[in-house]
Amino acid sequence: MQNILLFSTCLLLTACATEPTEHADIVIANATIIDVTTGQLSVEQSLAIRDGVIIKRANNSLKNNYITDNYIDANDQFLMPGLWDMHVHLGGGEALIAENKALLPLYLAYGITTVRDAAADLSESVLSWREQINNNQLVGPTIYTSGPKLEGKDSIWPGDLEVETVEEMNAAIDTLDAMNVDFVKITDSALTPELYLKAVKEVKKRGYQISGHIPFSLSVTDVSNAGLDAIEHMTYLLKAAAINEPEISAKVASGELSYRSALPIITANIDNQTALNKYAVLAQNNTAVVPTLIGGQITAYIDEDNHQDDEFLNYLGKGLKATYQWRVDRANKDTQDQIKQRKERFVKTAQLLPLAQQAGVSIIAGTDAGFLNSYIYPGLSLHQELAIFSDYGLTPLQTLQSATLAGPQFLGKTAQFGELTEGKTADIIFLTDNPLIDVRNTQKLTGVISHSRYYNQAALEQLKVDAKQFVSSQQ
Repeated sequence: MQNILLFSTCLLLTACATEPTEHADIVIANATIIDVTTGQLSVEQSLAIRDGVIIKRANNSLKNNYITDNYIDANDQFLMPGLWDMHVHLGGGEALIAENKALLPLYLAYGITTVRDAAADLSESVLSWREQINNNQLVGPTIYTSGPKLEGKDSIWPGDLEVETVEEMNAAIDTLDAMNVDFVKITDSALTPELYLKAVKEVKKRGYQISGHIPFSLSVTDVSNAGLDAIEHMTYLLKAAAINEPEISAKVASGELSYRSALPIITANIDNQTALNKYAVLAQNNTAVVPTLIGGQITAYIDEDNHQDDEFLNYLGKGLKATYQWRVDRANKDTQDQIKQRKERFVKTAQLLPLAQQAGVSIIAGTDAGFLNSYIYPGLSLHQELAIFSDYGLTPLQTLQSATLAGPQFLGKTAQFGELTEGKTADIIFLTDNPLIDVRNTQKLTGVISHSRYYNQAALEQLKVDAKQFVSSQQ
């Protein structure tokens, strides 16, 4: 009798010991996890997530270790960190606030869990959306924003902080401090090269990362040496690769050449060794590039595809679609020679990407999606950008790193993002096929986790349906 009681007590203790007591918001099993740093695959992995953070990773089932209402059998799908689009624009004026806000869920629908807003004219709204998303009051990707960007007087872009003296420049940076921006952006439509370089140095002194366009009279090495952390748009690296860049810059500065008339001369004088020499300076200074090649591709070939049959047009508000027209009209005025030149320019620009990689330049994936930029669609365009990277010579792993590691590195967020390991933010995408074999497999999306919410394939499709219904309600 005593033995029976002892045996029963042991069974009871064993049962109690295996009874889960710890809560998790989400538990995932049977996943193949991609390490985007090394390219290593780990099969049969389990994850437990609480409050948006991975609290446990194991190579055995965690189903009996946690109390959860959301258990996901990944069925050997490929899991990797969510994608980052590091160059988007939320803007178009107050009349388009609702249309911009309606775009936010679309980023998640395409697996983009973080975006970097690179300045426009809706800064107050964007800052509010940033906080609402972080507090789970709004569905959308994590937002990092520059707020309004630094520019000269009478800038061509809406919403800028326009300055023409050092005192005004310092006051503008004070404004950005008060807004609690995540980085600073600077452009050159009206800002003098001298004040541009002073602004870069002052922003760096204040502890911000700074990215931007480059005055035509300055080279990439000038701005890199001054402290610019990222160059927005690969076209500036095209100019840097021209063997006669100083001569071209001087002629534009003097008015002998216009920007547009200089482009064919630049394209005709590309030299790979010149490119490598310039890019090595960028790498030494930790100056990254955000290529935004998808926009150049769309414009270059718009005579072959006018995008009027694109399904994504159904997700865009009529006001946003109207902002596309000015670029379309300008491209449609090009002569046959200009059409040929813009196609050649796109190809030569994209072909420089592997040289930047070879030189050690950090390549950050971004698209320019948003108002004004014709047919560069929020969410979808990042996958198109990654396909261009792959088509023009980056390996699938290098391409994935540009959209998962390079963004956190630029913003100083590597402690939180870039790996699916314990203590990291649980921004996760589920894929049916391995993107290390073909980067286009990032489009084979079946699930997303963002801010402790799991969106299965049906939920992702519903986000698109909601966007379409919003547009329909405008009619």
